[in-house]
Amino acid sequence: MTARPFVLASASPARLRLLRDAGLDPRVVVSGFDEDSLAISDPRELVERLAVAKAETVAAGVDGALVLGCDSLLVHDGQVLGKAPTPEDVVRRWRRLRGSEGLLLTGHCLIDTVSGQQVTAVGETTVHFGTPDDDEIAAYARTEEALAVAGPFTIDGRAAAFVDGIDGDAGNVIGVSLPLLRELLAKLGVGVTDLWS
Repeated sequence: MTARPFVLASASPARLRLLRDAGLDPRVVVSGFDEDSLAISDPRELVERLAVAKAETVAAGVDGALVLGCDSLLVHDGQVLGKAPTPEDVVRRWRRLRGSEGLLLTGHCLIDTVSGQQVTAVGETTVHFGTPDDDEIAAYARTEEALAVAGPFTIDGRAAAFVDGIDGDAGNVIGVSLPLLRELLAKLGVGVTDLWS
C-alpha cells in the first residue's frame, strides 16, 4: 500500500525533524500566513485558529494530501508569548521566565484534501524554567534560535539547558504532539503507521 501524501504547513525545522524521527517524511509547504493578522484574546483559541489558517492556506494549493498545520505559543503569567521580535526582547522575556513555569500550547489542524474533512486539537505541556544567569541569557539572545521559536525557548536546542523539566508531551513543546497527531489521523480514518516511510 502506498502511503498517502503528507504535507507539513510549517517552516519549523524542529517539527520536520520530529516527524521524520517518528517515521514520517512530509513534504514541506510553508503557508506564509500572517500570524499577526488574528486578534484573538483566548490563547487556546488563538493557537488553534493559527494552525487552521496555516493548514487551510496550504491545503488550497495541494491535491490528494493530508495537510498538517501547527502553531505554538507560551502562556506565562497570563501573557501570550510567541516569537520574540528582537534579541533585547529575548533578554527581557528570559529574565521573567527564569525560575517560573509556563504553559506551552500547540495548535494542530489536519486536513484531508480528498474528503475536505478537517480536525483540530490543542496540546498543552507545562514547562519548568531553570535559572540561567544574565550572561547565559545574553548569549542565547544572540543565537538564531532565540528569534525563531515561541517563548523563546526549546527543549531540543540551545535553550534546553535552561529548562529544568516539563509535565506532559515533549513533542508538543518541540512543535508537534505525536500522540495527538495519531488521534487526529484516526478521526480521518488514517493510521499513523500508514504514513511511515
